[in-house]
Amino acid sequence: MPQQSKVISQQPDSAFLDDLMRMVRGFLPLLERDETLQLLRSLRTDVEREIALAVKLSAREIALRHKILVTSEYPVLKEIHDELNTLEMERFLKIQSVPALHKNCTEYRDLLAGRALILVEDEMAVAGKGAPPLPYALVSMGSDGREEQTLITDQDYLIAYGDGGGVEADGYFKEFSDLLVERLAEIGFKKCTGDIMPSNPTWRGSLSQWRRKLLSIVRYEYEDYAKNLMDLIVLSDARFVAGDKEMADALVDLIRGLEQDYFQVLWGMAKAATEMTLALGFLKRLWTEASGEHKGEFNLKLLAWAPLVMNVRILAINQGIPATNTIKRIELLQAEKSFSANTANGLKDAYHVLTRHRILLQIRVIKGIQKESYYLNPYQLPAEERERIRHALLRIEELQKIIHTNFSIM
Repeated sequence: MPQQSKVISQQPDSAFLDDLMRMVRGFLPLLERDETLQLLRSLRTDVEREIALAVKLSAREIALRHKILVTSEYPVLKEIHDELNTLEMERFLKIQSVPALHKNCTEYRDLLAGRALILVEDEMAVAGKGAPPLPYALVSMGSDGREEQTLITDQDYLIAYGDGGGVEADGYFKEFSDLLVERLAEIGFKKCTGDIMPSNPTWRGSLSQWRRKLLSIVRYEYEDYAKNLMDLIVLSDARFVAGDKEMADALVDLIRGLEQDYFQVLWGMAKAATEMTLALGFLKRLWTEASGEHKGEFNLKLLAWAPLVMNVRILAINQGIPATNTIKRIELLQAEKSFSANTANGLKDAYHVLTRHRILLQIRVIKGIQKESYYLNPYQLPAEERERIRHALLRIEELQKIIHTNFSIM
């Protein structure tokens, strides 16, 4: 039976809270008596209001998460998913915490996907197909694999199962995967436009079949090199979601090992990462479209956020870092001296700035204010915020130079 993710979130970072309180205490001696009382009363009122809201949202979210585990109707799961997304949007609009949104969205979507797996198993059994003939795992990739889920999501999943089942097992998991993709769509996981779903045979197979696929990619045995290189990049963020964890771990270890063993493939990924275009123009000013539908805007995902994620990923793989989350990768790269503290802090700030605006764009789409969630007009923002985005891009450019040098890319 598929494993389920934890329902309760971890406690907040105590070190961050300690630093915040030190800042407040350091500010108090600068005030007069009446000013101190006014500040403390204002803080108490604000804190009490925020605590009340946080408790209310948290209680509702926990109740919905528990409801996922006992619900057997797909329309109800869709309603729960929609409500959880709404709660998360409301929380984000209040505090705009990127890590909190990532963590919460990833956790409840893992629960939903795990529940869908159980229900699909039951449907297969009722249809006379029996129980899964072999251990199997649902593995996520993309933003889900990096534990960076946001308010708008699609399916980026693969399935791996045990060896020895032959064509019968292949047939079972084909039917299982086809049904799973449809059921996930019913509960709010849009179908991937790039077809990165287990209904596509590219993203489904036994462990030995996966080994053969991956070896064919790293040995350049496939004709479409660019497509297969992109497939390997996508697989670099693979993460267990539900099912048999040992099966998922075996596949992830296989992926990591091949990326380490076949340096020419990693070099190709590094070259692609350093050649990704950034929204920087003349004199390092922000570049925007000069004409057309998106005049005065730029694609925040393709020209800013994606290059950051991609380049951090390359360094993490090269250094054998097992984490998939972008911020964790940056922190571990700092810990093993690939980044200075200044560089690491700058890249983390860049990630938070760019991702926050990606989420805000998604909210505008959800609210019907605009149609697309990728294009940002920086000149509609305050000058200070516009400068933060420009500095984020400059940090990504420096990161590309680091990789360019480390991999001796000509």
